[in-house]
Amino acid sequence: MAGNLGFLVLALLLLISMCESAVFNSVSDSHRSAALELLYPSDGSFGSLKVMYEALRTFEVLGIDKKPDVRASACASVAETLRSTSSASEDLFNALRVNGILKCELNDEAFAEISYRFKDNLNGARSLIDFYYSIGSLLLVKDQTSNSDVHLRDADKIFRSLKDLSQSDGRWRYSSNNPESSTEAAGIALETLAGVISLASSEIDRSLVANLKNDIVKLFDSIERYDDGACYFDDKLLGSHGDQGPLSASSSVVHGISALAGATSESLNIPGEKILGLAKFFLGIGVPGSAKELYHQIDALACLEKIRGSIPLILSLPSSVLSVTRADQLKVRVNTVLGSVAPPLMVNLRQIFVSGSKDASVVNQKLKFDPDSGMHVLETLPPNIDIGNYVFSFEIVLDDPEYKKTYVTGGRTKVPIHLTGVVQVENEEIAVLDSDLGSVEMHKKVDLSGGSSISLYANHLQKLRLSFTLTSPSGHAFKPHQAFLSLRHESGVEHIFVVSNSGKKFEIVLDFLGLVEKFYYLSGKYDIQITVGDSVMENSFLQPLGIIELDLPDASEKAARPPPQSVDPYSRFGPKAEITHIFRAPEKRPPRELSLVFLGLVLLPFLGFLAGLFYLRANMKNFPRSTIPATFAIFFHLGIAAVLSLYAFFWFKLDLFTTLKALGILGMFLMFVGHKTLSHLATSSSKLKSA
Repeated sequence: MAGNLGFLVLALLLLISMCESAVFNSVSDSHRSAALELLYPSDGSFGSLKVMYEALRTFEVLGIDKKPDVRASACASVAETLRSTSSASEDLFNALRVNGILKCELNDEAFAEISYRFKDNLNGARSLIDFYYSIGSLLLVKDQTSNSDVHLRDADKIFRSLKDLSQSDGRWRYSSNNPESSTEAAGIALETLAGVISLASSEIDRSLVANLKNDIVKLFDSIERYDDGACYFDDKLLGSHGDQGPLSASSSVVHGISALAGATSESLNIPGEKILGLAKFFLGIGVPGSAKELYHQIDALACLEKIRGSIPLILSLPSSVLSVTRADQLKVRVNTVLGSVAPPLMVNLRQIFVSGSKDASVVNQKLKFDPDSGMHVLETLPPNIDIGNYVFSFEIVLDDPEYKKTYVTGGRTKVPIHLTGVVQVENEEIAVLDSDLGSVEMHKKVDLSGGSSISLYANHLQKLRLSFTLTSPSGHAFKPHQAFLSLRHESGVEHIFVVSNSGKKFEIVLDFLGLVEKFYYLSGKYDIQITVGDSVMENSFLQPLGIIELDLPDASEKAARPPPQSVDPYSRFGPKAEITHIFRAPEKRPPRELSLVFLGLVLLPFLGFLAGLFYLRANMKNFPRSTIPATFAIFFHLGIAAVLSLYAFFWFKLDLFTTLKALGILGMFLMFVGHKTLSHLATSSSKLKSA
């Protein structure tokens, strides 16, 4: 119970500190392992072109060399889809995306036909998805071949048609017939409009682009935030357009702004802290457990690294737990979201907050860059820092001011740091006091770190006192999250008391006169156990100290009875004692040589029988020599032997009914093989007479 209460306290304090700050790590090998596990096809087939593209795109971004060898089958599927006149727009779009990665060998005629088809589709497009597939496919054709005319001569008209689906809050509708708007649809619309700008044969009207930038500002005004700085878009629309959760909605918006930033030379005026917040949101997911979520995460992070002027830099720590006793150094790594090397910069430690408090100490200490490991190292901690839970505030400063036009640092980054160490335990004493005078009746030194086993005696007129001091590595008083004294009766009834402190000294006095009712008047031996623990205390302990024998008065009739003790489920439902079987000792057998001699003696009468036939000049000339007749003849004689054996069994063991049934079966068998044998003999005799 004491341990559980302590863990609850620890969890609550850690939760409070995590709400203020969090550690975000760039893409690592864990994501690559998850990609191979979730996206690698077990049977060599992805199932659809869309799933194939998502897997290949994820492998490409993560730089995984061990890709499935599906080029031949994938290119065949792509070519078949592009040649088919009945292929849906979505299938053609996904086939072109797969071809953009695999670079299949396709002729220009296929691209020309696709370009003509999608240009024709634009004339009748009414929904956002129709525009998305048509514009996206034409843009893919433009990237994959230069021999097809994919430019849009009526780009302004298409731009206005798409703009008509926008809403005042920055979100978009999927069609004019659907009044509900969606954040994910906004991302699809931005990506489609970026394609329109790229495919336009002449420059798009600047007023249209300016209105679009205002829509993006309104869209980012509705972004959601976490306390740790992560930002995301939430989609309230429930419909049939795929996954409508925060991950897919945020990924769609990132896709859109990334495509738009690459299509236009104008700045989108998106605050860098919101771009960095989106990066923290995707990285805060960790390693997703499904293939779809992994694709959304990795693809969105790749798009964030392509946003011109807003590439986020992530500050991470290899370890947020440092030992003061071992003099661990604080190490900080700065990378892009995909783990690429950051530009030249320096990291400064600005402030240190005590976890759960707004009070901060100003440090302004520069971390030293280690070129070998690529990390920034804080060689020594500030002198006023003791063991405990803190929040360190770091600031990233780019060496070249020109880098500010490319990268986003997000100002100061708060990171939770846990400083641990060995706490010194001293002046451990346990004593039995007289209740009236307070004089020491029995006094003993104990070793709370282990090795003590004391034996005490007390009655209800006496007291038990336990005291000790705790000192942190820096010499200050240390107050752990949990300090409990436990007395457990031999019947199983346990009593737990909190050990209070005053500065460095911890002390508890148990007055047994006031505790007789709580102890249920149970006299006898009690096991003494002390528990002292903290998340930053490296030498936390749960130590038995010995026993104390209490002599308490007899309980009255109205006194409370001790509660029934729970039965140990392991003793009730655990494995039973192993059952050992006693087998009969093997019988003694004769030597092998003797058995072989006996076998020869058994076969000797048969050999004598054959010799007797030869001696009596038995006529064996008519025995069939051909394979099939000889087989029937052998079966006939074996059947005769079986009938004779059956008679013998009848006399010794079998009953009449069983014997007749077996005899009937053997009779039919003998009739069949005997008929075959006699037919052969008759045929042979006829041939001899005719000769």
